[in-house]
Amino acid sequence: MQETNDGASEGSAGMPKPPRSGLYKRFFAWLLSKLQEHYGEDIASRKRDLLSEVHGTVVEVGAGAGANLDLYPRDVRLLLVEPNAHMHAYLRRAAEETGTTFEICAGTAERMDVPDAVADFVVCTLVLCSVDHPEAALREVVRVLKPGGAFLFLEHVAAPAGTELRRWQRRLRGLWRTIGDGCTLDRETWATVEQAGFGECRIEHFEAEGLPIARPHIVGTAMKASP
Repeated sequence: MQETNDGASEGSAGMPKPPRSGLYKRFFAWLLSKLQEHYGEDIASRKRDLLSEVHGTVVEVGAGAGANLDLYPRDVRLLLVEPNAHMHAYLRRAAEETGTTFEICAGTAERMDVPDAVADFVVCTLVLCSVDHPEAALREVVRVLKPGGAFLFLEHVAAPAGTELRRWQRRLRGLWRTIGDGCTLDRETWATVEQAGFGECRIEHFEAEGLPIARPHIVGTAMKASP
């Protein structure tokens, strides 16, 4: 078990989200396509900086409705892992609007249908909060990265232990997960990344505009060690 600093414990399997109907998945795809249009400029700016220099083969985990498509250089080979099939129509629509080309890969964050050591970069933005098994997802990231490849991430995370915001995140965790397709407010994702076996890891903590309950964020880069 992983013990969080405020006394709450979360197993390596996390808290599996309840089964979702196809209708819910369709609704959530529509909802996400609308919400992503209203992310704060601070998040958009940080994502632009994070993704501006990617090249070669890029795997994006949890591509959603395509919020990042227009941020990638046009010469990358882009592989998108998005398990909610109802998102795919939004991805194709975004591709038409941005002129982006990509391949959609089957699987989930924890089990991607992507070959070993194929990616120069793996990208994950606002996704690790909602996967059932973040440790397993990061093992997959390491697997698909080439030696020397980089994992680029931006995630909302738990507030500092002992703060009133952290206590509110714990109180609202169940409700938030129900309406947010498993999104978990109080994950210490920075610790999970640091413990995932990367050779080098750089993480910046910052506070984002928008929903106060999800204000704490991290952004960073983790490198897969070369042999």
